[in-house]
Amino acid sequence: MSEAIALKHYQMYINGQFVDSKSGNTLTVINPSDEQPISTVPSATVEETREAIDDAFEAQKSWKEVPAATRGAYLHKIAEEIRSQEDDLVSILMEEQGKIKSLAQTEIMFSADYFDYMAAAARMYEGEVLQSDNPNENIMIAKQPIGVAAGILPWNFPFFLIARKMGPALVTGNTIVIKPSSDTPNNALAFAKICDKVGLPKGVVNFVTGPGAVVGSELSKNKKIGIISLTGSVDSGRRVMSDAADHLAKVSLELGGKAPAIVCKDADIDLAVQAIIDSRVDNNGQVCNNAERVYVQEDVANEFVKKLTDKMSKITVGDPNKDETIGMGPLINKAALDNVDGMVQRAVKAGGKVTTGGHPADIDKGFYYLPTVITNVKQDSEIIQHEIFGPVLPIVTFKTLDEAIEMSNDNDLGLTSSIFTENLDNAAKAANELQDGETYINRYNFEAIQGFHAGWKESGVGGADGKHGLDEFLNTHVVYLQRHPEKGNE
Repeated sequence: MSEAIALKHYQMYINGQFVDSKSGNTLTVINPSDEQPISTVPSATVEETREAIDDAFEAQKSWKEVPAATRGAYLHKIAEEIRSQEDDLVSILMEEQGKIKSLAQTEIMFSADYFDYMAAAARMYEGEVLQSDNPNENIMIAKQPIGVAAGILPWNFPFFLIARKMGPALVTGNTIVIKPSSDTPNNALAFAKICDKVGLPKGVVNFVTGPGAVVGSELSKNKKIGIISLTGSVDSGRRVMSDAADHLAKVSLELGGKAPAIVCKDADIDLAVQAIIDSRVDNNGQVCNNAERVYVQEDVANEFVKKLTDKMSKITVGDPNKDETIGMGPLINKAALDNVDGMVQRAVKAGGKVTTGGHPADIDKGFYYLPTVITNVKQDSEIIQHEIFGPVLPIVTFKTLDEAIEMSNDNDLGLTSSIFTENLDNAAKAANELQDGETYINRYNFEAIQGFHAGWKESGVGGADGKHGLDEFLNTHVVYLQRHPEKGNE
């Protein structure tokens, strides 16, 4: 009888120490590509979460006094260390999240770039001096850290979201407690080793693993937390806002998306097809700003659907850990697979026509769904109104751009959108009228570090990236300095 192979075990990182939960409880991490367990991580208690928050609270008192340029230097060191460990970090990410290798490499290296960008902001974020109505008075607006930040992470971009939350928090003088997703904690705890290696002071960065109902809830409710930055579902955002309301903590929420892609009759059809596919199958269809529904003008609908179907049908699906040539890996877990398939089957039952895909891939183990195109769906259908979060493209036709914009805006979510047109008037009209935080014109949906990634409506509150994202982690302090020259001359 063969002996069972011991799973790798990762530890939490609290106050500069790698620790297990005193309860002895652990969570098991599953490889979505083959459904095999790959590691265990601690399952923290409420008390241990509070300890991490307390440590971050104490550490922030001295961290905020460190010059911003010095804080930025730590971020540069983190970026350097990420690049030096690229291969190991890519392997961890592929194994626990299911990314294909090229996308895992992009996520890791983009995170390093993000830290460098935020490090450079150390010398650039500013206050103001205002004109006073009173003689001998100076009015100054200063930007100061909020205190302790909580970063609650999703599983779809688990490594990059550490950078997106930690980078701006640390450079502006905040400390942070990070809760990784229980589906993908390994990369975060590997990241903790980088933080330890570069010598960040104890308590400045903390990683706590465990269920959202325990760790996430305490991070949202604890009065020592000044800002809660969550990337997740709309329901998760509602829970965080409710918990934070008791002590009026600031929240920054990036939630779901149902991005419309409008294809006009004057569009470059080949460009539109490829850009929409690149957006939709990115990260195996599991991105909030992916194209989630397509509106194509009737004049070019047949050509567009044919070309889209042909290209989608040729995308290969498989285990990215075994084959680097595949185009798409698995969904994150069985629940995600069932949700995607359920939405497709209900759409078909309601009259939808699948032109390619439409069911899980014929692979023994793993949570794979075939790239899918479905036509003949209605605007009020579930598959058009609700987030799919899988490699499925439902298509609706339109006659006029006004009609397409109206249907695009007919949704509770408003994170991203796109339009494909060679007509400047069409592009400008869409940019002015689409109700989303971001609109992409003749390109795939992927934001820039220096931009501002923020949703409208139920897609979120606040945002990330660029100077506006940095401002999320700052309080505004107005100082009125009244001078008395006659006393100063005594």
